[in-house]
Amino acid sequence: MCSDRPLAKTPPASPERRNLLLGLAGGVGYLASNAESAAAPQAPPAAPQAPPAAPETPPAAPVKPLTVAFHGPNQAGITTPQPFSCLVASFDLLVEKRDELATLLKDLTGLLRLLAEGGDLPQDDPRLPPSDNGLLGTHRINPERLTATVALGASAFDERFGLAPLRPRQLVEMTAFPNDALDDTLCHGDLLIQFCAETPEEVIHALRLVLKATPDRLAIKWKQEGFAATHGARSGPLGTGRNLLGFKDGTANADVANAALMNDYVWVRPGAEEPAWTAGGSYQVVRLIRNYVEFWDRTPLGEQQRIFGRDKTEGAPLGHSKEFDPPNYAADPGGDKVPLSSHIRLANPRTPRETARLIRRGYNYSNGVTKSGQLDMGLLFVSFQSDLERGFLSTQTRLNGEPLEEYIKPFGGGYFFALPGVASANAALGESLFAAASALKTPAPAGDKTKG
Repeated sequence: MCSDRPLAKTPPASPERRNLLLGLAGGVGYLASNAESAAAPQAPPAAPQAPPAAPETPPAAPVKPLTVAFHGPNQAGITTPQPFSCLVASFDLLVEKRDELATLLKDLTGLLRLLAEGGDLPQDDPRLPPSDNGLLGTHRINPERLTATVALGASAFDERFGLAPLRPRQLVEMTAFPNDALDDTLCHGDLLIQFCAETPEEVIHALRLVLKATPDRLAIKWKQEGFAATHGARSGPLGTGRNLLGFKDGTANADVANAALMNDYVWVRPGAEEPAWTAGGSYQVVRLIRNYVEFWDRTPLGEQQRIFGRDKTEGAPLGHSKEFDPPNYAADPGGDKVPLSSHIRLANPRTPRETARLIRRGYNYSNGVTKSGQLDMGLLFVSFQSDLERGFLSTQTRLNGEPLEEYIKPFGGGYFFALPGVASANAALGESLFAAASALKTPAPAGDKTKG
């Protein structure tokens, strides 16, 4: 998560607004001057002078888009610094053939590239629907750190497209843990897109353009919007902010600037025990987790801190003074400082065999009020890992039965595989997958134009 939101900076006034304010200020000065001169004795009129030349108004500086690189071996939105807003949307595929799926991903690549890099939209014909939904008020895309990360669910590797032999080895549908109350309508999906940007309008704008462009190829299944604890890029590590229970979240994330760690924790590497096409991709876990905030807010502070294992104000492990002080569990075998049942100790025991090999990229959410009159809010948990078993599954298994479960309830989400990145302007999402599919000895499903 992110740190507390800094005070918003006042945007610079436009040249037109500055001229208006200067004009208003001049008018006020003129009226004040005339009021004073009316009360004073009148001096003889001075000789007329030529009016001063009007100052030239400098041209407005062009808006510089805040862009995140779209091309590369990995997709953006995974180790990229978190902006303020997030929206995850899960879709059912309406296409029925492999070549149609390849075309869909190619078309999505072009649209998402435009949204990430910026550019002009076509001019509208009044006789046709507008090319843009107008939410951002312009026919030019000016990104504010927008990223769109595309992932496939296990169901995309069923018999429809002949891709079953190429399914990532650990990609399965999410099953319930003991404390879960999963709603099937809010779980799984053939395809997931994670949109992140600086404003809620921008991620909604992007989702609506995707829906407009793919009405007969994608059907939205569920979505969840989220917000970070700080607006804008942070100087701290990925994920360090406060959840809606008031505690720092994501402090133990590995350093995303450390390429060696990311290759171990996040990216599937060439030669891994996975289909070769997956290199550069990552397993993505999404969990919708409700927080019982009214119950939590009536819990004593000391108990809250023991449940998490951290000081609530500073974020430091209990017995330490700074957030990033590593807890010394070897010197605290009985849990006198950091309880053995605390969230941080179970999630990341920090032993050679038990380490949280994932990065968290979560957001908070607030969905209104439940039918029982309680606040419906909580955590949009997102993690990325190169190995689903060593990453999320082993971590969550250690957390089963933790005291925090009394205050939270997971109810949706799913497991997905984030596709490798788009290498260049001539490449598209999923190219390595479809190249591998073309090389399969088994034929493509009947009626598919893709060679098998």
